[in-house]
Amino acid sequence: MNQITYDLLTKICDKCGGRCCYFAKPPLTEERISILLKNGATFDDILFHSYRKLDCKSTGFCIGYDNGRCRFQAVKPETCVAGPFTFDIRNDMLEVYIKQERICDLVTFLKENPDVYREQYELALQNIGHLVRSLPKEELAEVLKVEEDSTDKVAEVPLREVFSPDSGN
Repeated sequence: MNQITYDLLTKICDKCGGRCCYFAKPPLTEERISILLKNGATFDDILFHSYRKLDCKSTGFCIGYDNGRCRFQAVKPETCVAGPFTFDIRNDMLEVYIKQERICDLVTFLKENPDVYREQYELALQNIGHLVRSLPKEELAEVLKVEEDSTDKVAEVPLREVFSPDSGN
């Protein structure tokens, strides 16, 4: 994604007030925890419960949300990079969903700009795939229990493709 497009998407995200950061507890791989710790996070910022995830502040916002932006922007978790796309797994298929426009202002822009939509979708698929391949099975099972309301299914990808050697990271 070129810098102009990235800056425009960031500007759209900055205007929303962090709706996707409110009570967000994005799952974390061991690799992502290490990256976050090297970039200002502390162990107190991470919950080690049914799956490893970023905690929320008393305000309800993710601990990464600060002054309208993610303080971990350059190294944020895979599901945050994938936004506004999300996922589920059913019947050996990775189901990819997009949040509805009323939930995420970015969706309207993506739908009006098919090339940018495709770029963000591919980026989302890479990050979701990495997360699915990297999480321990029991943690992934817990992540999949989290319900995502107000989304629409946009694709199904066979899990064998997600786990194939050339699926990338």
